[in-house]
Amino acid sequence: MKDIIKKAEILVEALPYIQALNGKTVVIKYGGNAMINEELKNYVMEDITLLKYIGVNPVIVHGGGPDITNTLKKLNIESEFVHGLRKTDAATMGVAQMVLIGKTNKEIVSLLNQKGGKAIGISGIDDNMIECEKLTKLDNGQEADLGFVGNIININPHVLNFLASGDYIPVVSPIGVDKNGQSYNINADTVAGELATALKAEKLILLTDVEGVKSSNEDEKISAALTVDEVYSLINENVISGGMIPKVLGCVQALHNGVRRTHIIDGRIPHCLLLEIFTNKGIGTMIVKEKVRYYNNENL
Repeated sequence: MKDIIKKAEILVEALPYIQALNGKTVVIKYGGNAMINEELKNYVMEDITLLKYIGVNPVIVHGGGPDITNTLKKLNIESEFVHGLRKTDAATMGVAQMVLIGKTNKEIVSLLNQKGGKAIGISGIDDNMIECEKLTKLDNGQEADLGFVGNIININPHVLNFLASGDYIPVVSPIGVDKNGQSYNINADTVAGELATALKAEKLILLTDVEGVKSSNEDEKISAALTVDEVYSLINENVISGGMIPKVLGCVQALHNGVRRTHIIDGRIPHCLLLEIFTNKGIGTMIVKEKVRYYNNENL
């Protein structure tokens, strides 16, 4: 009986979050180990399908780096990265588009449909959804020629709004297109942040292979919630470094553009999305402009 009561308590704990998110859009960047491990894949798909059934509108943006690298190896094409971005010549662009749109995207759509969702796969090429130009500068301002790597200049969210507000779960491949119809490969974290802004999403969630953002270099403890000011302080103190910097700055940018809450969570944890979204404690790091509660007793 105690176990049954405990389950009821968990459902009640989720109630204020379900109420706060009903009818709202949540953009989820799906990547890391959760895309590779078959068991974790199933957990994530179950979480996303449940979100849709309880009235949340999830929009999925996926990566696919390992799939692209493996395919390039089979074709004897070398992979080269500059500041975490894949250098993309014409041959690599063809492979990236084929893998992301034709393989990875459709596998995710199929898995969601198996769980009872109504998933539809699209890319930034469809309806010119992600308009871009050639990327010429890195985040640090350094000039670079990475080939067919895109810089987003505009998002046309009409198709996504139509799908997400209806019965469907959109699954987006991070391929954009320029005014001449040329396709470009775009970092999936960047696409997720820009889509969250364009869709006026309530949340942006990045699935990663780390527990979250550390509170200090001396302490391995993960910060449950950080404000934008605290994020900048941790960057200056070199607590946030390396590949985590673009992730947190992407969250900060989304917050400045109207997204209410952003999250960096560990996709290696079973049912990570449900644990972060619907429990008071959460499992990763939430980044917000200011710590405003969804309900009076929320622990921030």
